[in-house]
Formats: sequence, structure tokens, C-alpha cells
Amino acid sequence: MNPRNSGQAASRLNDTRPLKEKLIIFFTKWEVLLCVIFLFQGVLFSSLTPYFLDSFNLMNANFTFMEKAVVALPMILVIMSGDIDISVASIIALSSFALGAASEAGASVPQLILTGILVGVLAGAFNGFFVSYVGMPAIAVTLATQSLFRGIPQAFLGDQAYTSYPESFGYFGQGFVGDTIIPFELVLFLFLALIMWFVLHQSSYGRKVYALGNSKSAARFSGVNVERIRFINFVLNGLFCGIAAVMLTSRIGSTRPNIAFGWDMEVITLVVLGGVSISGGKGNIFGVIVSVFLLGYLKFGMGLLNISGKIMIITTGLLLVIAVLLPMLLEQFRARRKLNY
Repeated sequence: MNPRNSGQAASRLNDTRPLKEKLIIFFTKWEVLLCVIFLFQGVLFSSLTPYFLDSFNLMNANFTFMEKAVVALPMILVIMSGDIDISVASIIALSSFALGAASEAGASVPQLILTGILVGVLAGAFNGFFVSYVGMPAIAVTLATQSLFRGIPQAFLGDQAYTSYPESFGYFGQGFVGDTIIPFELVLFLFLALIMWFVLHQSSYGRKVYALGNSKSAARFSGVNVERIRFINFVLNGLFCGIAAVMLTSRIGSTRPNIAFGWDMEVITLVVLGGVSISGGKGNIFGVIVSVFLLGYLKFGMGLLNISGKIMIITTGLLLVIAVLLPMLLEQFRARRKLNY
């Protein structure tokens, strides 16, 4: 073979190798696979029922999962830092109880909103203090406060409920933006997601969260105030739980002790399904946003087809198992392909 032609062939080969690697890496990203699943899901349900792609139905479906989506945003920071919070549903219940008590006392709508958010922040700070500065494991602290925060409304309300809320308060959980069919809750979620995207991906705080999740010891030696970052994460978690409590209480128009019951695992499922490593240090906002709509519209579509709730729970569990195992398999696949080149 002509040495010159041989060199050109080698040059062309060298030019194509990076492209192959880029394509392999791109199409085996968990976020990309989630988008593919999401599109497939849309095609499947639209072929099975004509009501799935109805714009009004799709917008209304957002009301059923936006509060969980809001809570999932700060949970990304908590899990990426190597912690966990299984008390978020109980914080929502406590904040909603405070909303109801304030409403019974004659508080205005702005005062109700501030009350719910403030109680959420205080509950998050309570968790964060014991995790960050006392040094207790996050799972132990939040397991205890899961019962504590839920127990307070149960003790005061029993089988009763707060139902006296101002009429205008209903807008935050039931209203639409202007004369459109776009729910206010959806716009608020996207706004909060944009803020969290900036915090995680564009700020020094986000870089510290990644460092903390990869190695707390290394982060501390690098000058990161590990305790403060963990504390702020839990405070943010409480803040967003307070916002979710306002949204949820506004949407259903009442406060009962069992409000948001069982949401803890659902929120964690959204985060893990979105590609956030349960061991910390890996993940992004985009994947979680996709998982929010993937699971939300999955339940909506299954509901249109009259599929039982038990099947929905099984499906969600399977997705969670896949979300934990498949990224590891994809990493191994990419590693093997690179070794073969």
C-alpha cells in the first residue's frame, strides 16, 4: 500500500474515533435515554387513547404531581451531598397544619403563605442542625422527625380537618396563568427549577455540593465548609416543602393529618430516576425534570386506561430499580468500548 494513502486512511480513522466516542457517550447518557422513554411513552398512550394528547388534559394532569416536583428540586442537593431526607412529607403536613391554624386565626393570604414557608424552613433547619452540627446520620434524624412532624398535626387534629381558607388562596394550587390553560403551579415549578439549575450548575455552591458528594474528607481538605453546606441543603429542603405545602393545601382546600402521606419515597424516586446517584456526587437538574414529567404523565396515561393503582406502584418500583442499575451498566458499557479502541 502506498505509504501516503496509508497515512490518509489512518488520519481518517483518527478523525472518526472521537466522533464515535462522543456518540456512544451521548446516546448512553441516562438523561438521553429518559427522553427517548418519554417520547415512546407519549406515542404509546396517544395510540391507546385519544384523550392523552389533549392539551387541556395534559395541562390539568400537572396539578397531580407539581408539588412533588417542587420538593424533588432541593432533594437533588441533599442526595448529591451523600445525605437523605425521608421527612419531607411530614414537613409538608406540619406546614399545612400551621397554614390551617393561621387561617382559623384570621390570617390574610400573604400571612398564610409566609407561615407555611417559615414552618418549612424551621423544620428543615431542625433536621440540618442535628445532621450537620451534632453529627447524627441523616437517615436516623429524618426517620425520627418523620414521626415527630407528622405527629403534631395528628395530635391536634385527630380525625378533624382545617377547611376554612380564603377563596383567593385557592389560586396557588388551582389557578391558571391569565386566560391560558397553563397552571400556575407549572410556571412556579419551572421558575424554581431554573433557580436550582443556576445554583447547582453555575455557582460555586453547586461545585461544593458535587465535591461533598464525591468525598466529604477531600472537600473539607479543599476548604469547603462541609457542615454549612449540608445545613443549607436541609434548610432549602424545608423551604421548598413549605412552598409545596402552600400549593397542596391551596389545591385541595383542606388540611388533614394524612396530607401528603407516602410522598417521601415518591420524591426520592423522582430524583434517583432522574440520574442522581444515591451515593452522591453525580446528577443534574435536567434529568430530574424529565423524570418528573415521565412519571407524572405515566400515571396520567395509566389512569386514562383505567389501570389499577397497584399496577402503577409496581411500575414505579420497577422504574426505580432500573434507574439504580442501568446507569451502572451503561458506565461499564462505555468503559468496555473505550478499552476496545
